[in-house]
Amino acid sequence: MTQQLKKVYQETIVPKLIEQFGYKNIHQVPKVVKVTVNRGLGEASQNAKALESSISELSTITGQKPVVTRAKKAIAGFKIREGMPVGVMVTLRSDRMYAFLARLINLALPRIRDFRGISPKSFDGRGNYSLGIREQLIFPEIDYDTIDQIRGMDVSIITTAQTDEEGRALLKEMGMPFRS
Repeated sequence: MTQQLKKVYQETIVPKLIEQFGYKNIHQVPKVVKVTVNRGLGEASQNAKALESSISELSTITGQKPVVTRAKKAIAGFKIREGMPVGVMVTLRSDRMYAFLARLINLALPRIRDFRGISPKSFDGRGNYSLGIREQLIFPEIDYDTIDQIRGMDVSIITTAQTDEEGRALLKEMGMPFRS
């Protein structure tokens, strides 16, 4: 599958972006470097089962075991001590990244209720895109009967693009369904 995506990238996406932005060198064309999937778990400090279920869900969705993120500082108002688990995250690169992006674009996003496209305004100024997902049920790998609670996650797509326009053009060519 990855070879197909690389072939599509080199044969269709690269020439369109070179024509659109007038790059002099093929290495100036932006590409996706990594995708991070993050889930914050406020209740993980009191509920160890929530942490375990989030780890299993994210590993099912991404195909890679997530890392447990821990609190850097103690916050008494949130009843969090330093070193307590507060979330899980996965960083995807190369083959797994392209496989996850293909599933996200073609299978998961269209399954969102009342889906009209994703916001084209969620770029950070350097060509990277962030997307919030409200529920994990949009991924076909997750079975409704096995989840204990609906939780969301954040997906960040990091590119080599220098500007938001370049990043938007790259993701649009990859098939990202942006709202008009």
